[in-house]
Amino acid sequence: MGILNALPTFFSQWLDATSLFIFLLVFLLAADYIKNRAPKNFPLGPWSLPFVGNIFNIDPLKPHIYMCKVKRYGNIFSLRLGRDKAVVVNGFKMVKEALVNQGDIFADQTAFAMSTLRNFGVGKKTLESTILEESRCLLEAIMEKKGLPFDPHLLLNSAIANIISSVIFGQRFEYNDTQFQKLLDEIFEALYLDGSVWGQLYNAFPTVMKQLPGRHNDIFRNYKKVVAFLTQQIQTHRENWEPSEPRDYVDSYFAEIIKRHNDPEAQFDDENLCYCTLDLIIAGTETTSTTLRWALLYMMKHQQVQEKVHEEINRVIGQARQPSMDDRPNMPYTDAVIHEVQRISNIVPLNLPRLTTRDTTLGGYFIPEGTQIIPNLTSVLFDKNEWETPDSFNPHHFLDASGEFVRKEAFMPFSAGQRICLGENLAKMDLFLFFTSLLQKLTFHSPAGVEPSFDFQVGLTLSPLPFQICASMR
Repeated sequence: MGILNALPTFFSQWLDATSLFIFLLVFLLAADYIKNRAPKNFPLGPWSLPFVGNIFNIDPLKPHIYMCKVKRYGNIFSLRLGRDKAVVVNGFKMVKEALVNQGDIFADQTAFAMSTLRNFGVGKKTLESTILEESRCLLEAIMEKKGLPFDPHLLLNSAIANIISSVIFGQRFEYNDTQFQKLLDEIFEALYLDGSVWGQLYNAFPTVMKQLPGRHNDIFRNYKKVVAFLTQQIQTHRENWEPSEPRDYVDSYFAEIIKRHNDPEAQFDDENLCYCTLDLIIAGTETTSTTLRWALLYMMKHQQVQEKVHEEINRVIGQARQPSMDDRPNMPYTDAVIHEVQRISNIVPLNLPRLTTRDTTLGGYFIPEGTQIIPNLTSVLFDKNEWETPDSFNPHHFLDASGEFVRKEAFMPFSAGQRICLGENLAKMDLFLFFTSLLQKLTFHSPAGVEPSFDFQVGLTLSPLPFQICASMR
């Protein structure tokens, strides 16, 4: 009897809890709908789930492919990434309008970084000797392999990182420096995770993901170690700093800290110096190193292309001297090969999102302030209206009928406009001088019985899976 008397109370409590749950659910759904309701004349897009948006519609292994496939909405469409509204821009003409015609002005510290890097030789001939000396060290390290198979990732990463290190810290590191190699490994792993599904989930739901276990926590652990290393380097630098004789980027930043110490909005301090330095290392290392790995893969696969590059090097440079940036105008085929590697490897398929700083229009659509704009560079580099054979490796995309190099406006591996990649000028020098230096002395081929694989892994960049390569003296 007591049990029967308790039943109404039990069901009443159960109904109250259920009603409360339903009320909260409806309330949250309504709040989510109201908050994320698209404004008038906002780009259309695929249906999205409440709270999470389109995150689970996107293949984390091939996010750029999804962006190209959503064709029913045209070259500009909207997505919802967790809490944030985003607009994806496809095709050369629309991406050009977004990046060039409506590009944002550089942030203050980016402008400082650009001008300071130029002062220390980035994009100038003054850095050429540093790159050539590093390419000599790289050649020696490869020759020590004596034609046996090896993974070029570590050597290429170290060589390229040493160039930006010479600009930032005024020094290089030996390839067998364990602390330096650990730093590069931690940066590489953090970048990979940052672009993985773990990084995407964290960016969409930072408050929730902070409380959960998962590989996204490795991103912060790795960056913490990297920051500790850079902080130590900066502190050592300060101990030997002579304000009247700046040696490198870090010295110039020290001077800027003192110059702007009364300006609280300038944000020039040791913490920002550390993070600016990290940004420069990433911008100056990861993309160039990855592109060179793709270049070696394509040379292994296309031996006839490699032979033509060898012939042009023999004709223009010979074997008695090192390459020079002055040789580049006289080497249209080699220049075209480098550009085609950059195009087809497509290492930054989705340009880093940027927030609109004000209400604007794009492609006739209204884009409110605070919207993420995601330029889909894949759609530009493989635009059938701009490239004769977009899905094939074809250096003739950058050559005219007489064999002269042709610049293509749709060539956007570094983005475009005022927010162009910080490391572009350095990357151009690195790619030409390292590539020609390597092919001047070496022939690259696959290990016996191994076919080159062009499968990739997705992180912050599209990078080739680890591979083995053989290098023989010419």
